[in-house]
Amino acid sequence: MNHDSTIDLARLSAMDVALASRLLKGVRDATLSGQRPRVRPRPVIGESWRRMLRDGVDPDRDVRRGLLSVDEVAERRQSSPLVPVLPVLREALVAVAEAAQHIMVIGDADGRILWREGHPAVLRKGDRLGFQVGALWAEHVVGTNGVGTPLVTREPVQVFSAEHFVESHHTWTCAGAPIKDPRDGRVLGVVDVSGPLETMHPATLSWVTSVARLAEARLRERHVAGLERLRSVAAPLLARMPGRALAVDPHGWPAAVTGMPLPERVALPKQVTEGRCWVPSLGACQVTSLAGGWLLVLVDDAPRPPTATRITLDLSRPRRPSLHVTGSAASWVHELSPRHAELLYLLALRPEGLSAAGLAGDLFGDPGRTVTVRAEMSRIRRYLGGLLAHRPYRFQEDVEVETVLPGDPLDLLPHSTAPMVVRARTHAP
Repeated sequence: MNHDSTIDLARLSAMDVALASRLLKGVRDATLSGQRPRVRPRPVIGESWRRMLRDGVDPDRDVRRGLLSVDEVAERRQSSPLVPVLPVLREALVAVAEAAQHIMVIGDADGRILWREGHPAVLRKGDRLGFQVGALWAEHVVGTNGVGTPLVTREPVQVFSAEHFVESHHTWTCAGAPIKDPRDGRVLGVVDVSGPLETMHPATLSWVTSVARLAEARLRERHVAGLERLRSVAAPLLARMPGRALAVDPHGWPAAVTGMPLPERVALPKQVTEGRCWVPSLGACQVTSLAGGWLLVLVDDAPRPPTATRITLDLSRPRRPSLHVTGSAASWVHELSPRHAELLYLLALRPEGLSAAGLAGDLFGDPGRTVTVRAEMSRIRRYLGGLLAHRPYRFQEDVEVETVLPGDPLDLLPHSTAPMVVRARTHAP
């Protein structure tokens, strides 16, 4: 391997385990001491190590923080959005993991381990590492690992031996994939397969990733079934209504509509109650509770509040970007998907506006990907309405736009591979 090459897991897997582990240890030691390693760590590992150094994680000391009690674990399990897909994960992973001397671990969106099953001897080894139910394996606590790092990158990650930032984890190999809400891309948790380093196989990551995608497909099926049930309740009511109305689930996904086009999603206020309220993309609505959602009847005679005077794009929380819209008569907050956060950040950087090709170039490094950009911008304009202009895409001139950035540039949309975002993360003063 040359000095300018990057470590490749497939090549590592073909090596003797001890040799591969020594090579990675040399790369890690050189990197942490500020020297130039023989080969560069993989980009996902190198960026994670930079975050660990920034956060003050001790590479030589195993830190264990706040193991949850049995009751606290039970409470988190009960409220976990991953409960419906536990049978899928167990059926696809546990038996094979046990046979391969691995364990399956399921963590929540905070990096808390909620379920753990697999080979008994490996479970005991996990106990000695603190890799147990109720433990917090967020990246900023225990360093680079297959539970916490996928939650930061929002992508599947395999971590082998000395790619773990903390030395006591070097006898371990793991492959984890985030499980995302198929409705809005929000990360719900992570599934990980781990075991002793000699059990590492390059195909493990593909296997775990496929199972995570299968779990997401099951969640999508449940979402569709829920909308069908809501539609069966709402359709008879809507059929008797002369005006504009629609039925949405608690998250704003529409199930049925009358007198208007079917919106893709409605940005509901954080606190929805029966009675009259202002819904950003619709206006004044009369709200009635339904089994499985809400009935929204548009009130045509209600005065429309003045245009918003201020938009705050809040990117300070790496995993919870949001948009705050403030006007003299109405204010609302909308949590952003990762893609929408990227696009709005790019527009905030360019107040003069960008064409679809310009946005595609900044987002993908490919000006030709305009179809995807136009589709996403159309979705954004459904909840921002007249606050965004197009040809070129830009915020309206009479709206004050503020972007709240994280305290450290490394935390700016850490999942994003958009060239403009990567440049801002790596070249900020």
